[in-house]
Amino acid sequence: MSVRKVFVLLIALSAFAFLVACGGGSAPVNPTPPPTGGFSNSSLNGTYVFSSSGTDVNGFSIALAGTLTANGSGTITGGSIDMNDTEFTASAPKLAIGSSSYKITSDGRGETQLSISNNPFGSSSPVTLDFVLQDTQHGLVTEFDSNATGSGTIDLQSSGVTPAGSYSYALSGGLVISSTAVSTLASVGNFAVASGTISGTADFNSSGIAYPDEALSGSIVLGPSSTPSSTFTTLQFGTQTFDVIAINANHLKLIEMDTGATLSGDAYSETSTALPTNTAFTVVGEAGGVPIGIGGLMTFTGTSISGNADVNDNSTLSPSPESFTGTVATTGARSVLTLTTFPVGSTYAAYPTSSGLLLLEIDDSGMMSGAVYDQSASAALGVPEGFGLNLSGENSSTGQYTEVDDIAEFQTASGGTFSYGAIDENSAVQTVYGVPFTGTFTAPSDGRGTISATASNSSGSSATLEGGLDLIYYTVDGTTFPFVEMDNGQVATGVFIQQTTPSSSAVAAPHAMYVPRPLVFHPHAAKSKKN
Repeated sequence: MSVRKVFVLLIALSAFAFLVACGGGSAPVNPTPPPTGGFSNSSLNGTYVFSSSGTDVNGFSIALAGTLTANGSGTITGGSIDMNDTEFTASAPKLAIGSSSYKITSDGRGETQLSISNNPFGSSSPVTLDFVLQDTQHGLVTEFDSNATGSGTIDLQSSGVTPAGSYSYALSGGLVISSTAVSTLASVGNFAVASGTISGTADFNSSGIAYPDEALSGSIVLGPSSTPSSTFTTLQFGTQTFDVIAINANHLKLIEMDTGATLSGDAYSETSTALPTNTAFTVVGEAGGVPIGIGGLMTFTGTSISGNADVNDNSTLSPSPESFTGTVATTGARSVLTLTTFPVGSTYAAYPTSSGLLLLEIDDSGMMSGAVYDQSASAALGVPEGFGLNLSGENSSTGQYTEVDDIAEFQTASGGTFSYGAIDENSAVQTVYGVPFTGTFTAPSDGRGTISATASNSSGSSATLEGGLDLIYYTVDGTTFPFVEMDNGQVATGVFIQQTTPSSSAVAAPHAMYVPRPLVFHPHAAKSKKN
């Protein structure tokens, strides 16, 4: 396989223009006023599927996925984890999770240190997951330890699932080119399942070089398995081996478990190939070797596209939304979006899910991936309500690109403020926990709103974080709000979700939609393999 660009690493979702001093991930710093929300250890009870993808302590791409069983009283009683790192000499499937503890504060933020058998990072380096719950079924995750940093999700698992029908998927990760070089890789596609075998179509982008419209075949065998055997086979990339974990019949978690790459992501049921009409979107990646994040609104009218975009091009910010137009051509489950005056890239492959479209740039001018969300015209930002937030991305304040991943909870109030919030951050594998997080917001207008937040810890703790962020967010269904960061020093995208406390009679149904991770170069001269 030929890849004609700089060897690089793939990384993570979004983040803040924060300055991080020395920090350790341990005891919470209690924000003022105290957290509220009604969550507790009993909010995590059952078997959950979790994931995280990002970069390890040496900057190489890493993916984690697995299951854990929580007893509702603060103990993880079992489970297993798959780990794949482009620095490993071999992937590590289905490592047993021993008895571990977890703690959930009343605002829905939680943390668990997973005790893992045969941990590739060593027995003294447990994998720590930091998360914020939407409800008892769904939450957002960061890896929060000295091994790596990354972002993902945690979802209550249904039992007795047999995948059937059509699925669209999105994957990203690192591609091992040789013993000394790694490239970025991303893929979107669609497959139909029949008696465990799959057939469909896939599009790839490796470091800005597109490999579009590849025939896809293989198999789906549910895990977690100590010998993963789900396969994706294409002409360009051969056979890739995955462990596939079902969250439910409509949502599968995938992680590549061979030594060729560290792709991971999600597959969602595809019930219709019809394009949505009014949508919100975010795409992230790179062009010209620098990170770019874009968010906006897009309308499909027959074969025509119109929209406007908010752009963060390596901290060069669009002063107002930039308009674009385009056309769409659909064959089966695959559509090709041809865009005019779009900020980055002219051609995108698009695959439908029950909630929108999965996107990947396929024009050889850059490497952008993203999601288009079907937008409800009546969706609004709740006040007063609690929200969980995950963002990760690329910070350049140190003169080089560094991945940052964050978990936060904030509570809106009348007057366009949130006077209580707390944020946890893992930046360059330095962890900062429980920093007070406050700010202002505007109510959405025509599907778009803003947040301006500050995060500062003046408690005198050795773990400090100073800074802030400006976000433009987009309404989807009233519970899900994708966003793009629009300030200097950092390129980031992410999502915040409205919380439903266990004591509430309301149900804020999780919006199971892919949140793209930025695809940014982290070049390394050589690989120092771990055992």
